[in-house]
Amino acid sequence: MTETTASEPTDGQPPRKPVQLNDVADYDELLATHDLVLLEFVTSGCGICASMEPVLGTVARSAPGVVATVNAGLVPDLAAEFDVRSVPTLVVLQDGAEVARLDDGFQGAETIVELLETHAPR
Repeated sequence: MTETTASEPTDGQPPRKPVQLNDVADYDELLATHDLVLLEFVTSGCGICASMEPVLGTVARSAPGVVATVNAGLVPDLAAEFDVRSVPTLVVLQDGAEVARLDDGFQGAETIVELLETHAPR
């Protein structure tokens, strides 16, 4: 799956595919430009994480906000900041603050979209 990076222009609109956060600077940039963010923390070799890729693609195309993937092994400072203890972990941020978390394995697109819609600005 080809992924967008946080630094690619989006004309103020959320990207319609997951973005890859490669470092804390990418995260800071994302928060500066988007009010509603879904972070998916993964690791290389995680089978459940791999099975979530198409789900997150669907979510990115249909849900409010922006979907971002963070490899917890490559960006450990960010994983530690969010106290990630298992993968995949999904964290919803609204205006930079955590408002929801799903950390109990595979999640379907419908569940994730509903969660984002609950926290979308009205």
